[in-house]
This record gives sequence, structure tokens and C-alpha cells, in this order.
Amino acid sequence: MGRQRSLEVIQQADWVTIGELVRLTNVRYSTLKFYTEEGMIPFEQAEENLTRRYRRTEAIQRIEEIRQLRLAGHSIPEIAEILRDKQDR
Repeated sequence: MGRQRSLEVIQQADWVTIGELVRLTNVRYSTLKFYTEEGMIPFEQAEENLTRRYRRTEAIQRIEEIRQLRLAGHSIPEIAEILRDKQDR
């Protein structure tokens, strides 16, 4: 396992890990993992390497969008549907 990248490096990176997203967004790891598994946060996963990689800017925007929908009172299933509808357009 390699050294942890500095926050400055992560903030400039095109691709980040879920652990780095935790550091950038202050959202719990388990929450981000759940959102990922529900298809709410897009990621790429190389065949030979099981590490999920997220496009930093897109993932942060999506997390903020989910946060705003939660604040508006939407449930997770409703948010997932809203995001699917948005993606299908």
C-alpha cells in the first residue's frame, strides 16, 4: 500500500479514490460506498485492479447534488430516481 497523497495533490487530481473523496467532501466512507453501490456516483474500475476511481470534479458535484436533495427532504430511493431521470435526458 502506497503513501497517502497530500490534500493539495488530491485537490488537483483528475481521478481520486473513495478514501480521497471522504477527505474532500467530509462525507463518511460508508455513505459514499452506499451511494456508489446504488449507482448514484459514477466510477471506473480497471479489470486488473479492483480499486474504484472517481473523476474528482464530477463525483464532488454529484455528492453535493445528493446532499442538496437530502436537505430538500428526498429519500434515497427518490434521489436515485431523480438522478436516473436526469442521466437519461
